Amino acid sequence: MKKLFTILLSCMLLGTMCFGLTACAQEDTIYVNTNAYFAPFEYYEGDQIVGVDVDIMNKVGEKLGKKVVIENTDFNMIIDNVASGKKYDCGAAGITITETRLEQVDFSTPYFTSIQYVIVKTGDMVKDGTNTAGDDYVLWQSLAGKKIGVQLDTTGHIYLDGEINAQQATDGYDGALYGTSTECITFDSAEVAVAALGTSVDAVIVDKIPAEYLVNNNEGLVCFALHYDAETATEEQYAICVTKGNTELLNAINEVLNELGEEGINELVAKHLGLN
Repeated sequence: MKKLFTILLSCMLLGTMCFGLTACAQEDTIYVNTNAYFAPFEYYEGDQIVGVDVDIMNKVGEKLGKKVVIENTDFNMIIDNVASGKKYDCGAAGITITETRLEQVDFSTPYFTSIQYVIVKTGDMVKDGTNTAGDDYVLWQSLAGKKIGVQLDTTGHIYLDGEINAQQATDGYDGALYGTSTECITFDSAEVAVAALGTSVDAVIVDKIPAEYLVNNNEGLVCFALHYDAETATEEQYAICVTKGNTELLNAINEVLNELGEEGINELVAKHLGLN
């Protein structure tokens, strides 16, 4: 009986020690959730996830003296994963700030402004015009009747859904595609959506930099800025989401973003596009 008690006590002590070690490891580590199919912000290089957001978070880890662990998941799971606070401390995946997401998580200061682009096979669409910045664009109306691919729960998906289902101008949507036969087809990533061009979809909507990256790395494709009119594009801002209440991490992220500034972020983008 005494021997059994000693064994049980040893097991309890071992369990307590393991729990303590796990808790310490958790405190010394920043767990970052991402979707690694959004180059140049996050992408796989071999079996390692790299990219602009990874560089930012590694700088945050250095500032806090913590290890950074980046793990991949479906994009539509990131906000929920971070909001739960069970494992992931933050999400870095070119995430756009929206009112709905702000209800679940806290966001850093914005660090990159983007617009939506349309990718098609060369010759399948022609531009509607060129804006004052010199960018060729197509109007939402030009997508009417097409099967359009988007990554699930991304800004492109949100915008497209709004244009198809909004009966009138509301919440940033003009309802340009309302009442048309336009179809929204969702995919797990923009890469998979682009691979479906010419078969199950006619066009793909994705953010500007990833769109240009995909076009440059796939023959026979072209992309255009997506506009409401000659000078009004579908604009958005990226930020890093953090579990509500984690002010230490949020403050560190904001400090790093402030130190990098617009020039530093653009340098990281160019680096991962192979431009410097």
